[in-house]
Parts: sequence; C-alpha cells; structure tokens
Amino acid sequence: MASAAREGNRPPSLPLATLIGRELRGDGSERPLVRYGHSGFAKRGEDYFLVKPDCLRVPGDPTSAFSVFAVFDGHNGGSAAVFSKEHLLDHVMSAVPQGISREEWLQALPRALVAGFVKTDIDFQRKGEASGTTATLVVVDGFTVTVASVGDSRCILDTHGGVVSLLTVDHRLEENVEERERVTASGGEVSRLNLCGGQEVGPLRCWPGGLCLSRSIGDTDVGEFIVPIPHVKQVKLSNAGGRLIIASDGIWDALSSETAAQVCRGLPAELAGKLVVKQALKTSGLKDDTTCVVVDIIPSDHSSTPPPLSPKKNQNKLRSLLFGRKSHSSVGKLGNKSSSFSSVEELFEEGSAMLEERLGRNFSSKSKLPQFRCAICQVDQTPFEDLMTENGGGYCSAPSTPWGGPYLCLDCRKKKDAMEGKRSSRSTTCR
Repeated sequence: MASAAREGNRPPSLPLATLIGRELRGDGSERPLVRYGHSGFAKRGEDYFLVKPDCLRVPGDPTSAFSVFAVFDGHNGGSAAVFSKEHLLDHVMSAVPQGISREEWLQALPRALVAGFVKTDIDFQRKGEASGTTATLVVVDGFTVTVASVGDSRCILDTHGGVVSLLTVDHRLEENVEERERVTASGGEVSRLNLCGGQEVGPLRCWPGGLCLSRSIGDTDVGEFIVPIPHVKQVKLSNAGGRLIIASDGIWDALSSETAAQVCRGLPAELAGKLVVKQALKTSGLKDDTTCVVVDIIPSDHSSTPPPLSPKKNQNKLRSLLFGRKSHSSVGKLGNKSSSFSSVEELFEEGSAMLEERLGRNFSSKSKLPQFRCAICQVDQTPFEDLMTENGGGYCSAPSTPWGGPYLCLDCRKKKDAMEGKRSSRSTTCR
C-alpha cells in the first residue's frame, strides 16, 4: 500500500547573483531533493520493494549521501525476493573500494552492481530453495542515476518536456532475441509449453524449469544459463531533475511506459504511485502483484512540484534505450563518448552476460582492492590457495578456463564457467 514520503522544509530562496554565478561556473555541487512514494496490491504476495533514502557512502559525512530504491518481483515463492531485499545492497557496497572520491565511486558503481548481483545469487542458491526473483535497483547520487536490473521489473525516467526514457532492458525470452541466442548457445532449450498433441501455448520459456525470463536471482531448479548479471545504465540528469517510476510487471503488462508517466504528471510522488497502480488495475484488473515506486529528483532551489504536464501531446516521445550489440572495443566505456537524449546525459550502459566484459580485464589494478581478494565475494585468499581444494578426501583442480578478468576465488570461477555453459557450479563431486 502507498506510504507518504517524508517531507522536508523548503530551503530558503537563493539570491539571483548566486544562481547566475552557479550557472556560469557550471557548479553542480548543490544536491537535489529526493521525494518518493510507493503503492501496490498483492495477488500472490511475491512482490517486495526497498526504500533507503538516507544512505551515506562515507559514514558521518552528509555530503556523501545517496538514495537507493528497488523492486523485486518473486516467482515460485517470495523467498528469493525477500533475500535480495535484505542482502543485495550490502553485497553491492562491499564491492566498492574504500577511500575513493565521489567521481571514482560513480565510476566503480557499475562493476560493484554486477558483483553484488552475482554474490546475492550465489548465496541464495546455497540455501537450496527453488524460488527466484527479478531485481531492479536504482542508486540516486545527486543528479546521477544508476540502474541495474535483471528480469522484467522496469524503470523509466520522465523529464521536463515530457520525454519518457526506458532505463532498463526486459529480459523476457519472448521479446529479447539476443538473450534467446545466449541461452541456447549455453545449453538451454527455448520453446513454448507443449500440450498433449503437440500444441504449443504461452510465451517462450527456458527448459528445464519453464522460466519466461533469461536473467534473475535464484531459480536453483533452472539451468545456470539463467544468469544474475544485470543490465546497468548510468545517466546524469540536467539541473531540472526528473521523475523515476520503478515497477513490477503487474504494472507494465497493463500500461505502456508513456502511459504510466502521463497518468501521474503534476502529482507529488506519494500520490503518483497510487494513481499508476489504480490505472493499471483499471486497465487489466488484479492479474498479478502490482508494485510501483515513484522517485522525484528536484532541484533544491525549486519547490517540490513534480515534472509539469507537457504542453503538447506530440512532445511525449518514448525513447527506448535497450542494450544492443556493441563492438568489443566499445564495451562499458565511460564519459568520452557519452551520448545525450533530451536533458539527460548517458554516462554508461552495458548489458553483456560475460563477467570478463563486465568486471574488466584491468579491474584489479584500478580498484584499490588487495590483489587476491575475489572481485565478487570479496574474500581475501593467499596466492594459489584455491588451486587445490579438498573435497571429500580427494582434491579438485581449479577451473582451467583461461580468465583475463580480475581475481576470482574457486567458487566464483566455477559460477562464471557454469553461466557460460562450461560446467555446473552445483556439482560437488570430482571426477
């Protein structure tokens, strides 16, 4: 159900000379206000959300504040969604090097998100439960927004002028050709449910397991080619700010991205979430859990009004920023060739399911982490400690697959190989 965001006092107005000077200097030090609201209705009770508006990158330093919002849409039970809500952010933050500047933190965040998602998946699968979940995690630091997602819980951005932008990729086998190709290349089978007599019904699914998604956290009963490696996108808003709508597929199966943005324009965040859910239920009924989190990023020298209604209907243009194929040389580039859409600057985007591309070949040398600390689970090991691992009285050799990325412990290298279809990370017997 909806919960009103905490409202702060409106800051005092600034002198015109101060505003003009800041504009001329390009001073972006003034942090925006963040308002939020959420709403939802339960059908199966497997949706969960996370709201943490007062995080600190440096303990005790208010200038290092950032906010985190997330939606988890569980399936086959809610345990994976609950586990991710409780542990995902901690795993992400543990992968961020200590003692770095804000600029370095924003650059390190995409890699840390990948490590945190994979670590959460490994830990949950050790519980032996069959549940799985989507995960869409949003980090707001000033006017910079970083979004990581697996599954089909979407995040959209609505900016002043009525431009609606999609910040996530839907990992649905029915719609994502690249993901279908990746799953089948890794050893999975993609087909529809086959009824008696050979009739195929429903959306495309991955077998074994019958999951409609190609990426998730958990899903122990499905092949390792259903990976937890997130699509990550980082953008910088203009000083006008914008509105984020993060929601589970109970919303997006009923409403388009543009419709969801339009129905709540002009309303404060805590009411906007209610209206989006209400419109989804009005359109399709309560067919699935519906969860919506709305986040307004507002210049601190403005009132807390949300993005205004667009003056012209044709100004609303949905720009889908879906991950496409990139050349090997362009993977994960930051800054130098950043593109812009409307009043938003794209800083980073990557969706590859290959850990070597996501963590980077030169990660260790730049990360300020100990040389033999696993880049995923953050466990320190002595050199060559895991080359021979005792298991049931015998010894297993470490995976022999060449690896050009950062240091990984034995368990995480096995997980990497399994996700690439080279071996099962769940096998405990040496042969």
